[in-house]
Amino acid sequence: MTGKALFGLTLAALLTGCTAHSGVAEPEQACAAQNRMIQTTLYFGLSRPAGPAITSKEWQGFVDTDVTPRFRDGLTVFDARGQWLGSDGNVAREPSKALVLIHDRNDTSEREIEALRAIYKTRFAQESVMRVDQNVCVQF
Repeated sequence: MTGKALFGLTLAALLTGCTAHSGVAEPEQACAAQNRMIQTTLYFGLSRPAGPAITSKEWQGFVDTDVTPRFRDGLTVFDARGQWLGSDGNVAREPSKALVLIHDRNDTSEREIEALRAIYKTRFAQESVMRVDQNVCVQF
């Protein structure tokens, strides 16, 4: 089988998988409008490029001073272990924190999330803070 034919079969198989119904309704289809929100997860590395690791006290200070005032309704923090391919071609690993925020999609939330990312990068000499957004259906 030629590479082109194999690619075509692989693509067809992948596309077929994409159209299969998973049984889980998309939030927009099954979720009442008042329950539609955004879940943003931010990933913060705890290693500095040069110097000591970011301490628990420094992290908690960031949460207390910068995160909580912006997201008073609540938040969740998880310990994590990050890994990525660095620009030098080496795999970098470090302890991390994952911050989960549930919020309305609006300009204020967007501005506050981006402010958190900028503050953390500047304060702790970080190259980036990864952000992942997804639509969610929230009920209390």
